[in-house]
Order: sequence, then C-alpha cells, then structure tokens
Amino acid sequence: MGFLLITVGVIALIVLCLVLLARAYPGSGADLVDWKPTRSPELEAQLELDDVQQMIDAQNEYRRRRGEADLTEEDAERMAREDEAIRERTWRGL
Repeated sequence: MGFLLITVGVIALIVLCLVLLARAYPGSGADLVDWKPTRSPELEAQLELDDVQQMIDAQNEYRRRRGEADLTEEDAERMAREDEAIRERTWRGL
C-alpha cells in the first residue's frame, strides 16, 4: 500500500511540476517547438472552395452521362442543408 501511495505521489508531483512550468513559460506551445502552420487560413479556404467545385464538376459529369441536368452550387448547398437537417433530427431522436 505504501509503494502505491509513493508512486501516485511522485506521478502527481511530476504532473504538478509540468503544469507549473507550462504556466510560467511566456510563449505558447507552438513557440516552444518553433511550429508554424504550413498553409495560411486564406489558402485553406481557397483549397476548400476548389475541392467543392471539383466535386460538383465530377457529379455533373456523371449526371450528363445519365441525361440529367447539371447541379449548381446552390443545389449542392441545399442538399447539404437537407442532409444536415436529417442528421440533426436523427441525432435528437436517439
């Protein structure tokens, strides 16, 4: 029983020391390890828009083969909202 208490006490002491060191460090964790994001938020947003457009273009290619009308970005947004509403209703029903 004494060994267990000593082990838990040492672990708690180590965690406490680490927390105190983290609070005392003036910068952030990213500064500590010299981490910089590889892409800017603007670039991420542009890449996301490009991905959406590529997905719509791919869907339209399949729809044209079947003889259906092309999807617009508004159609894709409407379908996404409908899917989200269904997920929300299903989640609330659980």
